[in-house]
Amino acid sequence: MKTPPINRSLGIFPKSWSEESAGRIPGNIPIWVGILSELTEFALFFVAYFIAKFYYPDIFSQGPQNLHTSLGVTNTVVLLTSSYFMAKAMSFIRINDKIKCERYLWLAFSCGCIYLIIKTWEFHWNTLQGFSANTNEFFTVYYYMTFNHFIHVGWASCALLWVIFRLRSGAYSAQENSGLEALAVYWHMIDLMWILIFPLVYVLR
Repeated sequence: MKTPPINRSLGIFPKSWSEESAGRIPGNIPIWVGILSELTEFALFFVAYFIAKFYYPDIFSQGPQNLHTSLGVTNTVVLLTSSYFMAKAMSFIRINDKIKCERYLWLAFSCGCIYLIIKTWEFHWNTLQGFSANTNEFFTVYYYMTFNHFIHVGWASCALLWVIFRLRSGAYSAQENSGLEALAVYWHMIDLMWILIFPLVYVLR
């Protein structure tokens, strides 16, 4: 099959990947159904947060001061970095560079593990300070929101191992990478949720 000629005088060039994908929703329908359901779940947490804050303003003003803020900041940087690595992985699979794609997937996975380790230590540190989900209304909301997010990061990190395995088995290429793209979209959603959670529980007084 011959490639159609390019009429440069008329400004007609072959479409690039970005042109072909313009207006296309990334991922697939199942992942967006999952994302929308989980966004609804987090939205309910946020509503509960603001209702509780309205009724217990003093407790919610004092609450963030009892947290290990530096650990929250560190995890924010870790997750933002993981999103960068995931974006790089997608950019390399789209040019069929599977070696670099896998390298960045491992880096994103490492960030997920670092987040989980730091968060586990933070929960332990809270316990040492005598704080738990039953301490007061602030810590009840804090644990519901952050532990739920913790579970999502853990699940997505396991999914990263699965897509790395599939990448090695030849399941993804420049022409077919919808599964990898779906996970990338989900990963970015998790990072976005943390960007919303962080100021609410660590910063807002």
